[in-house]
Amino acid sequence: MALPAPLLLPLFAIAGATLDRLLGEPKQWHPLVGFGRVAGRIEALLNRNGGWRLAGLLAWSLAVLPPVVLAFWLCTLPLGWLLHPLLLCFALGGRALDEHGARVADDLAAGNLAAAREHIGWMVSRDTSALDVEGVSKAAVESLLENGNDAVFGALFWFFLLGGPGALLFRLANTLDAMWGYRNERFLAFGAAAARLDDALNYLPARLTALSYALFGSTRRALACWRTQAPKWDSPNAGPVMAAGAGALQVSLGGAALYHGQLEVRPTLGEGRPAEAQDIRRALRLVHLSQRLWLLLALAIGLCFSVLPLLTKGAAHA
Repeated sequence: MALPAPLLLPLFAIAGATLDRLLGEPKQWHPLVGFGRVAGRIEALLNRNGGWRLAGLLAWSLAVLPPVVLAFWLCTLPLGWLLHPLLLCFALGGRALDEHGARVADDLAAGNLAAAREHIGWMVSRDTSALDVEGVSKAAVESLLENGNDAVFGALFWFFLLGGPGALLFRLANTLDAMWGYRNERFLAFGAAAARLDDALNYLPARLTALSYALFGSTRRALACWRTQAPKWDSPNAGPVMAAGAGALQVSLGGAALYHGQLEVRPTLGEGRPAEAQDIRRALRLVHLSQRLWLLLALAIGLCFSVLPLLTKGAAHA
């Protein structure tokens, strides 16, 4: 007997999330590496003389739309349904996030600050060479909270809307933002489309992520921090996610950080004591619990929409 249609996406989502936890990201021949190379060639071809916005939009379209359209077509073929959990597994980075965060937490637990500085440098773009334990802990918690949205919840949101191709769209757009979304001479104009499109795709997922974080911590404080602190943050999506997450954990994030040799003083996020090494695993737990909530809610909604037609049909016959 075929499964009811409303149940398919939630079950595919659980399968894709399970595959991500079991397999993680491939160590060799990662598809995103190939995508990055193609995107790099497109950028080298179109980003001339400082770049311009339309060239950036064209480059984004050439890099993202062909694989997404191909994925939509492949999913319509016989057995194409198998691609949905596989594409979600590709788009998710939950296990990779776990591994990076746990590595830094283990370094700090062992008292190996040098290793912690090196490994947190794999997660953030700031200069980590002189960070103390508090600085490493703060950077790790910030990265885990923000990337919980980028690596998990954004992909899940678009998967629930558009299936596997939707998750692929989000992951590729997010990758191009990481490659081209810099406010420097090279990418200020050319990368504007990648940055704005990523902001648009992330707008609703980020706010749902922030709400999820709030539910699994100090809810009142998380919502207050979201309301008052997020508007002061540079990113329209990272602000709500990190403010709510910091408030939920009852820790203080933000402050001064060194980026590319320049000191940036960022607004404070959250309330309470400064982040400590133990808060790295607390942040990971916040992501884990929120992911389980999303999957369970999707399954519950799928079950409701599967049962309702049967109940309506039974009532009509009665």
